[in-house]
Amino acid sequence: MSFSLSPVMAEKRLPFPTFRQRQRTYVLFHPPGEGREPDLLFQHSGKGREPMSFFTLLCRNGHTLCSNCKTVHDWCPTCRLELGDIRCLALEKVAESLELPCKYSTLGCPEVFPYNTKHKHESQCLFRPYNCPYAGSECFVTGDIPFLVSHLRDDHKVDMHTGCTFNHRYVKSKPHEVENATWMLTVFHCFGQYFCLHFEAFQIGMAPVYMAFLRFMGDVSDARKFSYSLEVGGAGRKLIWEGYPRSIRDSHSMVRDSLDGLIIHRSMALFFSGGDKKELKLRVTGRIWKEQ
Repeated sequence: MSFSLSPVMAEKRLPFPTFRQRQRTYVLFHPPGEGREPDLLFQHSGKGREPMSFFTLLCRNGHTLCSNCKTVHDWCPTCRLELGDIRCLALEKVAESLELPCKYSTLGCPEVFPYNTKHKHESQCLFRPYNCPYAGSECFVTGDIPFLVSHLRDDHKVDMHTGCTFNHRYVKSKPHEVENATWMLTVFHCFGQYFCLHFEAFQIGMAPVYMAFLRFMGDVSDARKFSYSLEVGGAGRKLIWEGYPRSIRDSHSMVRDSLDGLIIHRSMALFFSGGDKKELKLRVTGRIWKEQ
């Protein structure tokens, strides 16, 4: 959809667009009785109706398009003329005068921002939905923590445990097939919070490794209120990791690639497993505690 400033506004010298917070509607109003729908400072995208962002462009017939849509369309959606690089400064000035609520206002965010700083806030808003922390397959589900806990349990069939200590055994019959190792996720509920324990195999360069780490189902500031330890060993040897859990705001791949967890090289993992080293048998123990 394209947008244009109403000539009625110029002719009748209407005031700047108003912000109606209760209705959550942001419009350039036509005078009553004009028989037309109001012009909106919104664009229609695959995610629904969203505010126009960045700068706006004009086609030769005066229709406007935001710069985000310009990356998709090389022509005006209204008149089909080729778009140039002419900016609509008048509409940009109107947009700069607006104060809009965070798009996560329906999730509880009370903040209102000038139009040109709204997007920066939304990228860091504490009320924005969380991504599903499951790493075994690509999942695009988002939501709050209670919803994601139910989603992990019902849709991903993740094991749920209550308590602040864990003692898990990981067994794999073909430990040399690192690239085909199953990613495992277990959710723990303690201190009124939820934590995700990940265990998986991957390669650092050409070296196959196993890794275990904990993620907190909440924001970074709350994650740092907790600490955890992981321990694995065998044959009189022991490896211990201690740190604070990363928030699920940090993607699974970000935590894994930063090696922020217990790293066990395959040769050591097989040594811990004992026997003929043809089967992986790792027992990972640990605990979670709250910092004072």
